[in-house]
Amino acid sequence: MSALHLVPPADDATLSDWLHVHNTIIPTHELSLDDARERAARHRLEVAYRDGELVGCSTVRPPVDGVATVIARVLAAHRGRGYGTELYGRGLDRARQLGARAVETVVLSSNEDGLRFALRNGFVETDRYLLPGDTTPWIDLRLT
Repeated sequence: MSALHLVPPADDATLSDWLHVHNTIIPTHELSLDDARERAARHRLEVAYRDGELVGCSTVRPPVDGVATVIARVLAAHRGRGYGTELYGRGLDRARQLGARAVETVVLSSNEDGLRFALRNGFVETDRYLLPGDTTPWIDLRLT
């Protein structure tokens, strides 16, 4: 198996790939390309490819009051191969470089694979809530 090639979305093509992964995994909260551009200005985004094929993406929200948020997303066809672990590890390293003293993540409750991954990697649930207009709860988790 070849390693992942991780790149920040530096143009609309790679930003569209990040957006595709986000909107596929979070169908209840679709973003536009403009939304993704705005996120890229505030957060550290990366897109993951393996042999030129889109595999996943990550988001690191810089620390606020010492707490960073790290989100790793892997498309269903590529799960179970260690890509999530690689994306998460890289995001965790980035959060620590940015000065995070604690790390959180957020998972849509319908993403059972993502929730299992977070729990397996030492996260514990801290909150469950609905955003206005949503019917699927979000789950906040903190790394212990």
